[in-house]
Amino acid sequence: MDSITALLSGALEEVRPLAEGAPASYIPELAGVDPEALALAVVGPRGRVWSAGDADHEFTIQSMSKPFVLALALVEHGREAVMARVGAEPSGEPFNAISLEAGTGRPANPMINAGAIATTALVPGGSIAERTERIVDLFSRFAGRELRVDESVYASESATGDRNRALAHLLRSYDVIEAPVDLAVESYFRQCSVLVTVRDLAEMAATLAFGGFNPTTRERVVDEHIARDVLSLMASCGMYDFSGEWLLRVGLPAKSGVSGGLLAVAPSQFGVAAFSPRLDGHGNSVRAVAVVEKLAERLGMHLLEPHESVAVPAVSVHSGETGPVVRLSGELGFAGTERVFAVLRELATGLPEGSTVTLDAREIGRMHPAALVALQTEFEGLPLGFRLEQ
Repeated sequence: MDSITALLSGALEEVRPLAEGAPASYIPELAGVDPEALALAVVGPRGRVWSAGDADHEFTIQSMSKPFVLALALVEHGREAVMARVGAEPSGEPFNAISLEAGTGRPANPMINAGAIATTALVPGGSIAERTERIVDLFSRFAGRELRVDESVYASESATGDRNRALAHLLRSYDVIEAPVDLAVESYFRQCSVLVTVRDLAEMAATLAFGGFNPTTRERVVDEHIARDVLSLMASCGMYDFSGEWLLRVGLPAKSGVSGGLLAVAPSQFGVAAFSPRLDGHGNSVRAVAVVEKLAERLGMHLLEPHESVAVPAVSVHSGETGPVVRLSGELGFAGTERVFAVLRELATGLPEGSTVTLDAREIGRMHPAALVALQTEFEGLPLGFRLEQ
């Protein structure tokens, strides 16, 4: 067992004794699950997956689907059109609350049920099947494998979904949704019934962590600005009326689901997912919350902690035919250019006239445009020839 797997296994064993809460009871198919199931997974920047516990156990994605359908709505319609129908403010209320803006009827945010129904209503398609196909296809690209709907859970969701239907009728009365209520709501029930494992969720979280780029399949699933918008709303609203305390304690964009799953994102570092069916009063998994909090603390993943290595590339110097070659790998943000500058300045002081320094950035996974501008400006101020390879 490698050190990271051992760390995950140890964290799971620490939270295993927690027995508070109970599985969701208002959806019959969820009420009968094994409450002792427990799993944890992490996906890193190269797409490597580490997992522990019941990592192959399948469960339905439920409300963890909301960020990804939001991403689909943003892709199809753009931010302004989506935000015209759903807000971006924490509601401070339970996930199924009637939390609508006075006058407009907009739901508070896309992470509560009313807001999620509004974003699902924006998915193109003339039938439930067509909309479901679009949604499941996007989920599958985020997860790196083909996913499917659990038809038994869907039937159970649909049979007991009167409150969500009522929310949809209310939204339609305000013209927030234009699609027929049944089309919007049944598509929403089906998106919530997609089967996943913690490995799938960690992969989906990692794709958001790396700006919409799946680190395993190497596919760009959504553009960086879409991933950024989704993560922003997850950070402020993803844990319902526990979102503020979660951000304080754990400091990661996250989304929970009443099946007992939880996914969290450490931008440019990891995607994380945990699963345990017993829920607290907020609708969040008791043991999943506890284990991700422990992991974030031990791996230093809180967003507001100093992260000196984030967006700072690895730098190595080699000999080339016309002079030294400075090789970069990893990620280069604006702040990380100072490290590169220091290497270039040191080389410039010791090289004879006519030398050329080559900056090889071909292994940079991501370079922020501001970093490239800063490098080019630095080149112009140095007394040597420089060549940039990208």
